[in-house]
Amino acid sequence: MDINSRFGKRPLGFLLAPLALGALALATVLPLRAANAMALILVDAETGKVLRAENATYPWYPASTTKLMTLYMVLSAIRDQRITPDTLFTVSANASEQSPTKMGFPVGTQVTVDNAIKTMMVKSANDMAVLLAEGIGGSVEAFGRRMTETAHRLGMTESNFVNPNGLPDDGQIVSARDLAILARALIREFPQYNDYWHVPAIKYGRRVVRNYNPLLGRYAGADGMKTGFICSSGFNLVATATRGNRQLIAVVLGAPTSAARAQKAAELLESGFNRSPFAWLLPALGNVNALAPIEAAPPDLKDDMCGPHRKRHALEAAMADSADLDAGDSNDTAAADGNSQNPNLVTALRAPASKNLLGELGPITPVVVYTGPTRTAEQIAALAALPSYEPSKKKPRHKGGAKTAEAKQTEGKAEAKKEIKKDGAKAKPAQHKPPPGKTTNRTTTAQ
Repeated sequence: MDINSRFGKRPLGFLLAPLALGALALATVLPLRAANAMALILVDAETGKVLRAENATYPWYPASTTKLMTLYMVLSAIRDQRITPDTLFTVSANASEQSPTKMGFPVGTQVTVDNAIKTMMVKSANDMAVLLAEGIGGSVEAFGRRMTETAHRLGMTESNFVNPNGLPDDGQIVSARDLAILARALIREFPQYNDYWHVPAIKYGRRVVRNYNPLLGRYAGADGMKTGFICSSGFNLVATATRGNRQLIAVVLGAPTSAARAQKAAELLESGFNRSPFAWLLPALGNVNALAPIEAAPPDLKDDMCGPHRKRHALEAAMADSADLDAGDSNDTAAADGNSQNPNLVTALRAPASKNLLGELGPITPVVVYTGPTRTAEQIAALAALPSYEPSKKKPRHKGGAKTAEAKQTEGKAEAKKEIKKDGAKAKPAQHKPPPGKTTNRTTTAQ
C-alpha cells in the first residue's frame, strides 16, 4: 500500500510534530548550555517561512549585528526625509572614545551619513555607529530607546538595545529569530539601499579594508549582511544570498570561530537552495514572526570564547577572517532543526551538506570613503586612483618568536603615526572608556 494513501500527505511530519513541540516546551524551562551553544535559523526572505531553526528564539547578545538595527533606523530617517545621505554629522568625544574596531577620526571631523554607513557596515566601525546615533537621536541613550521601540514594532519582541554598535552591555539582547525579522525588514523596505549591506571593501586614503562578512565573493549568490563578535556572544553572522528569484536569510549566533560561523551559514543557505525532495515530510515550522519567545537569560560564552583555558594565540586565530574552511568545528555540520527537532530523524531527510561551500575570494573593487562633504565624481575617481594597500593578516605564531606586549604597543604606535587623516589632521589616540549604559568586563571586538 502506498504510504501517502495510508497515512495522508505528511505521515512523518505528523509523527515529528509532537516531538518538536515537546522539545520546545522542554527548552523553555532548561537553560541553554554555554559550551558548544549556537542559535540558528534559515528563513525565506519573501514569505518569512522558517526552513530550519535551532534555539532560534533563545535570547542572545548581538555584538555587531546590532548595526543592522542602527542601519534600519538611519534608512528610516532618510525615508522620512529627516536626513539625506549627504547630511554631515560631527564626530563627538563620545564617538571618538568607542572601543575598536573604529575609524578613529579626530573629534570634530565631519562625515556624511553615506560614508558613515559604509564604514559601519564594512569595517564595523563602532565610532561611526555612535556618530549616526547621536546625529539622528541626539544621544546614544535616546537612540537606544528608539531602536527598541522600532524593533518591537517590527515584531522583534525579544530585542532590547542600549547602544548602536553592540559593544557589551547586559541589556543588549536579540535572538536569531529577531535578527531574521530585521533582515527581512531591511530587504523588503529598503531595496534601493541594498548595496549598503554587501559592499565588498572600502578604501580610505590608500588603505583598503575588506568586508568582515566572509561569504561575500566566496559563496554563490551571497549579498549580505553583517558579522559580530564579543566574548559573551561568540561569533555571530546574519547572511543573505539570492539565487534566481529566491532570497534566503541565515542567522548563526555563538559559533566558536569566524570560519565556523561562515561555514555554518553557508550550509544553512545551501540546504535551503537545495531542498531534499523529501523536505515536505518535515513538520512545518511556520512563519518567523510566529515563533514563540523563550523566557531565559542569554547564554554567556565568555569563558568558552575568551577564558584562560583558551590560549591567546588560539583566540587570535579564531578571530581572524580565515579562508581555512577546516578552522571551524567540523562536528557541528548536522545541527537539528526546530527549537527542537530530533537530529537523527531530521538529518536523514536533509540534502547532505557540502564540505567546501566557500570558494576563493576573487578580485574586488573597493568603494571609496572619505571625510568631509560629498565629493564630486571626479574627486572620488582621483581618490580611487591612489595607490592602495591592504593590511596583511598574519596568523599568530604558536611557538617561539611571539611578540611581547611592549613590542606590540611600539608597533601599534608606529602604525598609528602612518594613519594621516584628511587635510593633514592626525588621529588622536583613543581613550578606551566604556560606552554609556551598564557595562560588563566582556572582551570586545567588532567583526
